[in-house]
Amino acid sequence: MKEGPVAERVIKVFADFKSVDPSEIDVKSTFEGLGFDSLDGLNIIFELEEEFDISVPDETAQQMGSVAEVIDAIEELLAGKDS
Repeated sequence: MKEGPVAERVIKVFADFKSVDPSEIDVKSTFEGLGFDSLDGLNIIFELEEEFDISVPDETAQQMGSVAEVIDAIEELLAGKDS
C-alpha cells in the first residue's frame, strides 16, 4: 500500500471531491469504482494541480485511472519539479 504525505494528500483531495470520509478512499480505488465520469476525472485533475502546485500533462492525466496511479504520477511530477 502506498503511504506518505503525497498519498495522504491525494486521498484527501479525492475524499473532499466526493464529500466522503478519507477512510472510504483506498489506493486501490479506481475512477470507475468511485463513480467518476470523464468530467469528474478532469475536475479531480484540476483539484490535484491546485493542491500540489503542479501542471499535469494531458498524456499523464489520460493514464490515470486509479488512486494509486494518481499518487505515482504526482510523485513523479513533484520529483521532476524539484530537480
